[in-house]
Amino acid sequence: MIKTTSMTLTGDKDTEIELPLIFSTPFRRDLIHKAWTNLNSHKFQRQGRHPTAGMDVVADTNDPPTGQGISRIARMRGGGGGRQGQAGEVASTRGGRQAHPPNVNKVIYKKLNKKENKLALCSAIAATASKEQVQLRGHKVDDIKSFPIIVSNDLEALTKASEISKVLESLKLDKDVKRLQSRKPRSGQTVLRGRGKKIGKSVLFVTKDSEKINKACGAIPGVEARSVKDLSVLDLSPGSDPIRLTVYSKAAIEEIAKIKSTHLNLMEKIK
Repeated sequence: MIKTTSMTLTGDKDTEIELPLIFSTPFRRDLIHKAWTNLNSHKFQRQGRHPTAGMDVVADTNDPPTGQGISRIARMRGGGGGRQGQAGEVASTRGGRQAHPPNVNKVIYKKLNKKENKLALCSAIAATASKEQVQLRGHKVDDIKSFPIIVSNDLEALTKASEISKVLESLKLDKDVKRLQSRKPRSGQTVLRGRGKKIGKSVLFVTKDSEKINKACGAIPGVEARSVKDLSVLDLSPGSDPIRLTVYSKAAIEEIAKIKSTHLNLMEKIK
């Protein structure tokens, strides 16, 4: 078993604890990417067109279609003026229907095997103990020595953003939060559509119960909180880019130890 030292909310050393076997899971970047791609599709909204879009007009081909000295395409009817005689209703004409419009029946919900999803989650959790992987994602963790970052259960009782800010400063995580302030504003059509600035991802707090701390994190851009039961690859590797800077509470580590998986059973037998 791997041992590490937990910390208090003030950044002092607390007690030495043993990490669960899940933190020995091999790092699988390919599997994490696959799980993220499949899970991310579950929030997509179906898209389609109205069945008669572009066809709610009076347009027909001539009868007979040949011998008229004009093309056989459907033309607008009418008693004169307007669009009389113009092509319409069919594809490739002004105001006509689309040739192959999006269909609401298209399958966009991608499925993933349960064992693959569990292995990807375990691999992502284990990767949070690697300083190199966290740095590769762009997080500022030069002042942090030991990974994974584990703090006392007092973390779960915090209810104010000011208290979270003090904890981030004590744990030397404030540099990573300030990193998001240097993002350049976007330009062009995205600004007109209300997406002028992207909010990146910073620290993720993993707790046993995230109801209180989740509200406290809401006022700090990039900082989020998740309970172990709601933890997903989408949280640990945003954009399928592993791995996110994560802080665990002691109670969260105890809950993570209860996660069951086939590969963990094999690892126990080998040991």
